[in-house]
Amino acid sequence: MRKMGFKEWLFIVPTLLLIGIFSVWPVLQSFTYTFFDYRLNDQQKSGLYLSERFNASLFNETQMYISMFLEEDLPNIKDAQDQDRVADITKELSTAVHKYKNQKGVIKISKQERTKIERLHKHAKSLITSLNQKYTLIHKDDLPPLVDDLQNSIIPSNFIGLKGYKHVLSDERIGIALRNTALFTIVSVFIELVLGLGLALILNKTIFGQGLIRTTSLIPWAIPTAVAALMWSYLFNGSSGIIAHFFEMIGLVDKSQDLLLSGTGAMISTILADVWKTTPYMALLLLAGLQNISKDLYEASSIDGATKIQAFFKVTLPLLKPSILVALLFRTLDAFRVFDLIYVLTGGGPGGETETMSIYAYKVMFGQTNFGYGSVTVMLMFVCVAIIAIIFVKFLGANLMERN
Repeated sequence: MRKMGFKEWLFIVPTLLLIGIFSVWPVLQSFTYTFFDYRLNDQQKSGLYLSERFNASLFNETQMYISMFLEEDLPNIKDAQDQDRVADITKELSTAVHKYKNQKGVIKISKQERTKIERLHKHAKSLITSLNQKYTLIHKDDLPPLVDDLQNSIIPSNFIGLKGYKHVLSDERIGIALRNTALFTIVSVFIELVLGLGLALILNKTIFGQGLIRTTSLIPWAIPTAVAALMWSYLFNGSSGIIAHFFEMIGLVDKSQDLLLSGTGAMISTILADVWKTTPYMALLLLAGLQNISKDLYEASSIDGATKIQAFFKVTLPLLKPSILVALLFRTLDAFRVFDLIYVLTGGGPGGETETMSIYAYKVMFGQTNFGYGSVTVMLMFVCVAIIAIIFVKFLGANLMERN
């Protein structure tokens, strides 16, 4: 086999760059976040800090407000000694901020500078506590948190190593989300396989209007998932949904409102919506496999006296196994990562009964802006998806190749 030369490598460089930028880099970035307590809603954890840092912008802004508020409250301070203490703190703040006035954002500082800032915070806090006890200040409620921000300007390292992975293994909500994801995946993919195989057998028949039937059957799959989920949310609505009232009429639910407001009803609803949406896709994959089976095999089995059912189990299924493997692999991976359908239809409710791994990861990362722990959840999903792919491709795939 001829080895690839320099010119051949040049042709695949653009592809490698695209894969690196849009696939490998985001994964590596998320993997990096897992080692940090990275939270955008916390000033001390809004970056990746391997060592201690200093928020110069926060310190300068805090100093300005403290000095301004103390100046406004100075007329209310009658004791001369307290007035001198206020003047000393104001001067000390002014001296400290002069050193960092040209600094912005998060910077490094020495241990000596850190000690000075901590001492400044201690003196300022003692002064404000004393003044609030003696006088009625205008900014008595504003000054204490502002003084604390002097200390908060010192940012400790938020590197946590493997603590995020340790926590995720004991997180009950992760366990519930994993259970919901597995239940949704197994049930929906199984139903889609059965219905998809039946639909593929129908589409493979030579009947009148075959093209129209095939086109019509693919309409649910062509509809965007978010739009389909919104449509099903109206159909499942307990007040006006046709499907909800139909289920109540035939006795599947006690009340139509229970369909989306109970855990079991909500899970069934999401599975039904997913089956309706994705069965045509499963059928399309299986149809491609059916069309590769020679009709001569069916004629031979008919001559040997095989019935339609026997031909299905002895001819169709064995030859269709590679296509079934591909369809199951694609759909299992897709169902395990489901997000938009459940997000629009139930939002993970009620009470987290339909909250999947992707929904939980979204809530942690963007609802709580906790990108560190959210990335750990995403990495757990990545591992689960990798295990599923390995099982399908290596074990099931190898068995199929040996049998063929």
